[in-house]
Amino acid sequence: MNIHEHQAKKILKEYGAPVSNGVVIYDSSEVKNKIKLLKSKQFVLKAQIHAGGRGKAGGVKLIDSLENLEKESKAMFGKVLITHQTGPEGKEVKRLYIEEASDILKEFYLSCLVDRTSSKIAFISSTEGGMDIEKVAEKNPEKIITTKVELQNEINNEDIEKIIKPFILSDTQQLEMIKLIKALYKILKEKDATLIEINPLIISKNNEVICLDAKMNFDDNALFRHPEILQLRDLNEEDPTEIEASKYDLAYIKLNGSIGCMVNGAGLAMATMDIIKLYGKEPANFLDVGGGASKEKVAAAFKLILSDKNVQGILINIFGGIMRCDVLAQGVVDAAKETNLKVPLVVRLAGTNFKEGKEILDKSGLKILSANNLNDAAKKIVEAIK
Repeated sequence: MNIHEHQAKKILKEYGAPVSNGVVIYDSSEVKNKIKLLKSKQFVLKAQIHAGGRGKAGGVKLIDSLENLEKESKAMFGKVLITHQTGPEGKEVKRLYIEEASDILKEFYLSCLVDRTSSKIAFISSTEGGMDIEKVAEKNPEKIITTKVELQNEINNEDIEKIIKPFILSDTQQLEMIKLIKALYKILKEKDATLIEINPLIISKNNEVICLDAKMNFDDNALFRHPEILQLRDLNEEDPTEIEASKYDLAYIKLNGSIGCMVNGAGLAMATMDIIKLYGKEPANFLDVGGGASKEKVAAAFKLILSDKNVQGILINIFGGIMRCDVLAQGVVDAAKETNLKVPLVVRLAGTNFKEGKEILDKSGLKILSANNLNDAAKKIVEAIK
C-alpha cells in the first residue's frame, strides 16, 4: 500500500527524522488559515498523488506570497498530472501540501527497502539527489552505494558508516544523518514498510539535514497489524477494479493489453502473461485467484476481467492443487452466463478434478475453447481474437 508524501513525513517526524513544517489542504479556501501555522515567507506547493515526477508535470511550485499561493492552489486542484509513473491517463489532484521552503546547498538520495533476494534490508545512498535513481543507475552506477543490513533490533554503527560514506558531512550533520538512518530502519521494521525513499535528502544553507521529499510503501499482508497505516489509504489513488478485487481478496493489477488472464498462483500468472506476449499480444491484467478460491470468488474475478473494455478475449489457466478445477469451472460458467459473455474464452485445466471441470465446461452450452497445455492455450486465444 502506498501513502502520500504528507503522510510519510508525519510518520518520519514521529520517529524524530528532520522534516520541514507543512500543512495539507483539501480545498483552496483553507490556505489562508492553515499557513498561519508556518513561519516561512516562501512556500512550496506540492500536488499529492501516488506518483513520482510531479515537478516536471507542474505539480510542484515555489511560491513567495499568500496571494500567489491562493491563486496557484486554485489552479492545481482538479488538475490531471501525467508523469512517467501515472501512465497516459494521469492522476487528478485532490489534495495539496504546503511546506516551508528550504535553501538547498546539497542534494542526496537515500532509501531503504526489503531485499527479498538476500533476505536483508538494503540501504541505497547516492550523491545524485533530486534525480530519478533509475537514471543514475543507468548513467553513473558508480555513484550508487548499496549496503545490505541483517535484520536485528537496531542497525549497527559500522553499517551506518557505509551508508553515509558517499556524503561529505560535518560532525553535526553526521550525527543528524545517523539519527535519520536509525529512524528509517525503525519505521521499516516496526511498521512493516517495504520501501522508504527520501529524494532529495538535502543539506540546507543553514547546514541542516532535511528530508525534502518522502515516499513510503507498506506490505499489504501485514496491514492487519497496523490499523493506523490502513487508515491512510486513499482510494482516489487506486484503480476502481483493483479496489473491487481487494474486497474478494483477489490479487489483481490492471494492465493495458487485450487478453484478460485468470490464473491460480503468482508464478503461473507471470508465465501466462509472458507466453501471451510471446505470441504477439499483451495481457490486460495480472489476476491470481489464489489456491483455494470458491466459485463465488472465481465468478467475481471473471466479472472483474470483463469490466475492462479493452478485453477482447480471456485466457483461464488453472493448475488444480488445493484449488479444484470443477469449482473453478462452475464459477466461470455461472459468471459467463450472468454477464452474457461475448468475447472468446480459452480454458486450460490441469490437476485436481480437471476431468470433472472440463465436463462442466463442455456441458455449459457456452462457446469455450479447451486447451491441452499453456502453449496451446496462448496460441488459441491469440488466434481467436484475431
